[in-house]
Amino acid sequence: MISQTEYKNIRKCEDGFIDASEKEECLLIEVIKIQEFKEYPFKIVDDDKMHELVESIMLNGVLTPVIVRKKENDKYEMISGHRRLFAARQIGLENIPARIKRYSDDEAILAMVESCLVREEILPSEKAFAYKMKYDAMRRLGRDKESLSSKNGKRQWANVQLAKEVGESRNQIHRYLRLVYVIPSILDLVDKKALALMTAVEISYLSPEVQEMLYAYMLENDICKSFQIYALRDYFKDHDTITKMEMIRILNENAPFNENNRFQKIIITREKLKEYFPVFYTKSQMEKVLFDLLGEWKKMNAQ
Repeated sequence: MISQTEYKNIRKCEDGFIDASEKEECLLIEVIKIQEFKEYPFKIVDDDKMHELVESIMLNGVLTPVIVRKKENDKYEMISGHRRLFAARQIGLENIPARIKRYSDDEAILAMVESCLVREEILPSEKAFAYKMKYDAMRRLGRDKESLSSKNGKRQWANVQLAKEVGESRNQIHRYLRLVYVIPSILDLVDKKALALMTAVEISYLSPEVQEMLYAYMLENDICKSFQIYALRDYFKDHDTITKMEMIRILNENAPFNENNRFQKIIITREKLKEYFPVFYTKSQMEKVLFDLLGEWKKMNAQ
């Protein structure tokens, strides 16, 4: 193993987040001293690509230094290089080449997000929380207000500036920012492309408790469409709470038509049945009356 001094003399690095003319020395840092970034929004998956990275590092070492910042108690926080750190730990490397940056908390967030958004594949949930972290950091740092625009003389706010920096439309940024209010189980359906992003945005306006009931409904029935969620949200314009049975009724009544939907469970409350049956009628007696009436109705409509 080469010493830190030898390594410093062998290689120096340029940092994409600092002035292009500035050069910094790379150091070897003990892997056990590096902590993951707090609330890191991206998933580290032990998949085929990770296996390829592990094999590459075993053969060639860590060719691109990670970026860290100094923390208390002789520890470091990872800024850029979480996948390389994961691979290094898999292999059992004791040290990893790194550049140490002096970032404030918000500067660290911006650098971390910017370094990860260059990935080829980013899940909607990853974008959602990464954009939210970047958006909040930009506002705290005052980057939500730029100099006056030469075109319209208006200031650029954080969502507009964020949209420019990540190459998304302002509306799309708004949609991703709403996803952070979706419970994990439903957000996972978006990542798996089972639930449309726009539908998830509508769901984000429902309380976590209602979202939990909605998720249970989708597991037992089918993935909801946007217009079903519109109907559910309309209900809350006049109500503060909702029962499970009432939610099922709304979703079923607004479900897309298909042959199976005709035979979804129909809920008739006990209070409603009391209006038509004597109190001494058993369940079997009530069922017989209902089916007899349905039989008569079918005959009448068959003529």
